[in-house]
Amino acid sequence: MRKGCVFCERAVKVIDYKDPTLRNFLTERGKILPAKVTGVCSKHQRALSKAIKRARNLALLPYVVK
Repeated sequence: MRKGCVFCERAVKVIDYKDPTLRNFLTERGKILPAKVTGVCSKHQRALSKAIKRARNLALLPYVVK
């Protein structure tokens, strides 16, 4: 468990759906990890889930990993 929000610490304004580090916030099965596990604040968790869902729609990230 992390101490603070990664995006707040790095002063990230926008979470981009093309960012390859979005995979770090997914489980092995492709589900979005909860904020309690990742340590992301609620503001950035919402933006993160939107970015992941957008990347899934564009087939940049998988919906399900087999």
